[in-house]
Amino acid sequence: MKKINKSVMSAVVSGALAASMATGAMAATDGQVKLGILADMGGTYADICGPGCVTAAQMAVEDFGGEVLGKKIEIVSADSQLKPDIASSIARKWVEDEGVDTIGGLVSSAVSGAVSKVNADNKKITLISGSASNTFTTKTCNPYNVHWTYNVVALANGTVKPMVQAGKKKWFFITADYSFGHALEGVASKVIKANGGEVAGHVRAPLGTTDFSSYILQAQASGADVVALANAGNDTVNALKAATEFGLTEQMDVAGLLVFTQNAQAMDPSVAAGMRLTTGFYWDLDDKARDWGKRFEQRHGRIPSMIHAGVYSSTMHYLNAVKATGTDDSDVVIKKMKQTKPEDFFSRNAELRPDGRMVHDMLYVEIKKAAERKSDGDIYKVIEVIPAADAYNPMQPQCNFS
Repeated sequence: MKKINKSVMSAVVSGALAASMATGAMAATDGQVKLGILADMGGTYADICGPGCVTAAQMAVEDFGGEVLGKKIEIVSADSQLKPDIASSIARKWVEDEGVDTIGGLVSSAVSGAVSKVNADNKKITLISGSASNTFTTKTCNPYNVHWTYNVVALANGTVKPMVQAGKKKWFFITADYSFGHALEGVASKVIKANGGEVAGHVRAPLGTTDFSSYILQAQASGADVVALANAGNDTVNALKAATEFGLTEQMDVAGLLVFTQNAQAMDPSVAAGMRLTTGFYWDLDDKARDWGKRFEQRHGRIPSMIHAGVYSSTMHYLNAVKATGTDDSDVVIKKMKQTKPEDFFSRNAELRPDGRMVHDMLYVEIKKAAERKSDGDIYKVIEVIPAADAYNPMQPQCNFS
């Protein structure tokens, strides 16, 4: 039998592939394009990524045109209940039995980790928009993780570093007792020590804690300059309320390491005004952000969190890659996603790195006083734009999936 020249065969196959894409022959691998949104529909994080994350994804699909590859784009959603076992069960059913192509939302780091593993085993893309842990592009990185919006490194670099450099050297942590809180405390502690500060101690509170009195008393006894709240959602609001009731806010600074717009709205301005924090998005930043933020508010009834904006942005970037490549094959799509710079009202000076980390400019903001606010949603004044290169951790060689 005559041998076939491998380079000639490769050229023939490549040419056929390009031709099929040009004619639209490559399409949805299973005849559909289906997106899953897994969120916290009624728990601690429901306000920041519950039904609002479904709304954000729906807006992205509608703005995209509702169809791709000649098929209507479908969205399915479910409540993770913030439980990794429930989340992984839903994810497995979606990707193995129901043809879901990608799963987004994912507000809890523990939930995201469970879903990411299921998706990686099935070669499906995970659009992590709500989780803060940096493990998804470090210890547990895989070729199918896309980590949008923010992470603990960006939060610590944005909020902790300037406070330590301003003389707030001694810190005490009240930390959410799961992977996100542990990661945030760990990264922030490194930033504190690297800038000449010290960690006086920490306590860990279960997710969904309503009574923070014992934790506040321990913080008061520490003699710290700053009490850092390494938690989020209702936990942050409840911790700050307790800090105010016990007079802690009059004795030392309180730093919210992850504060969303919904949390800031729920806080009494007389207590929260002046608190500085880092966010990946603010709806009233400029005309582009304001236009989208108002549309979201009309649909959802509340101003968007940065996670809502991140869900929209990551969903749109995914759909653009599906359209550009002519397929929903995950390996082809994620390669295109990483080759294309994200650019929209959310993504400023952005890049999706080979490790799956989307880096973009972050915002260092201050919560306004009541007298400074022109409306209920007028919460922050922007102190500084933090360049993407300064906000995020560098890529680790083992996570370079280029």
